[in-house]
Amino acid sequence: MNIEQYIIAHADQVRFGFFIGILVVMAVWELFRPRRRLTVSKPLRWANNLGLVFLNGALVKLVFPVASIGVAALAAQHQWGLFNLVDVPPLVAIAGSIVLLDFIIWLQHVMVHAIPVLWRLHRVHHADLDYDVTTGARFHPLEILLSMGIKFTAIVLLGVPVIAVIAFEIILNATAMFNHANVRLPAAVDRVLRWFVVTPDMHRVHHSVEDHEANSNFGFNLPWWDRLFGTYKAQPDAGHERMTIGIRAIRSVRRCAWLDGMLLIPFIGRISGYAINRRNWEDREEQQ
Repeated sequence: MNIEQYIIAHADQVRFGFFIGILVVMAVWELFRPRRRLTVSKPLRWANNLGLVFLNGALVKLVFPVASIGVAALAAQHQWGLFNLVDVPPLVAIAGSIVLLDFIIWLQHVMVHAIPVLWRLHRVHHADLDYDVTTGARFHPLEILLSMGIKFTAIVLLGVPVIAVIAFEIILNATAMFNHANVRLPAAVDRVLRWFVVTPDMHRVHHSVEDHEANSNFGFNLPWWDRLFGTYKAQPDAGHERMTIGIRAIRSVRRCAWLDGMLLIPFIGRISGYAINRRNWEDREEQQ
């Protein structure tokens, strides 16, 4: 059995191993080189954020007994999708699949900010009152199910190789934990690194309470889409230490940090209170 066959055969263990390993690395980094002072009890947030992660994992197993690698294998068996129809070298198919899947995830992220009912779900991610490695994995179960449906569809349409699915999931999971981590990078390193991967300082802007900042820097992995489509913002207006994290209308610790409160967030408030509102941005610019 070669390395590729081993990874495919033990995909769940490989992905979980990377998740735990990167979580530990980021947690230690946050402990010794924090970027911001936390405002809410860390044990409270971690217990509930990670509780939501494991709840989502169990739900996905229940609703989607066939995992994404099974969908990719089915597409390959029936020759569905772009890379199963076009004769390209395996490395091109793998690299192309990872880049295209990342672009689809970026589009999905813009979509959940733009459509009111989907923004209701996505508010769970943004309502975290602090910003650290666990923020990158806290999503409402309904948003997770939506994401899985979009990912399965993309895998079939693109004909993503099985090994590319596993690689993409590991990379996306790793970069999401990295760029949500409360860690400090040297400014010079950050300036170079953010041309190739989304950095914590780059993505933290996206978690600001200010609408024009929350509607920037949508990338989780590759930073190019925001630069290409004009949604890139280099730094928050108030600076990283002074910016306010979260959603202006949802500030209760009971609502934002406890698991039951997070699960109810999509069902509270007026549906008009969603993030992307071009008219408000234009009004803000005129006032300035």
